[in-house]
Amino acid sequence: MATADFLPPIMFLLLFSIFRITLSTNSPDITTDQSALLALKSHITHDPHSLLATNWSTSTSVCNWIGVTCGSRHHRVTALDLSSMDLTGTIPSQLGNLSFLHSFSICHNSFHGSLPTELTNLHRLKHLNFGNNSFGGEIPSWFGYFGELQSLLLYMNNFTGVIPSSFGNLSKLETLSLFNNNLRGQIHIRIDYCSNLIPLYLENN
Repeated sequence: MATADFLPPIMFLLLFSIFRITLSTNSPDITTDQSALLALKSHITHDPHSLLATNWSTSTSVCNWIGVTCGSRHHRVTALDLSSMDLTGTIPSQLGNLSFLHSFSICHNSFHGSLPTELTNLHRLKHLNFGNNSFGGEIPSWFGYFGELQSLLLYMNNFTGVIPSSFGNLSKLETLSLFNNNLRGQIHIRIDYCSNLIPLYLENN
């Protein structure tokens, strides 16, 4: 009888342990961030200083990689800064898995190609700097869906078309820099909706 009475709690603990393991296996963690960054590394076609080639290695923690900052609470990648590294490459869709990212800068490099829509998954993004690269085509309208965005710097690229009206949704935006592109037309956004916006750089379009 004692064994029968003791069995249900044991079964409960066993089922709870299995549930916890299953949940942790399916939940994104630092290995998800590592895979996303390794995908970016594979899309780099020119790394003249071998900064990523030698430093971004699975033998060391992602949080010790050059240009990478991790948060102390969740131990996830919160900032990625590859500015002025003379890199050439494209942006892979896997970067949309960096769900804790709040700052993303690749300015003063030679990144090109289109920007994957998977970046819209970066809901925590506050600062984005893609300035002085070779991105072209129209500025994606989904930039307007980054509700936490405070600074958006896309200067000195080859963007064409008009400024997306969705930028009017960026109520927390403080800095918008689009100078030295090939933009045209009227500004079809209500600047007064972006009440925090102070610097607005649109020259040489």
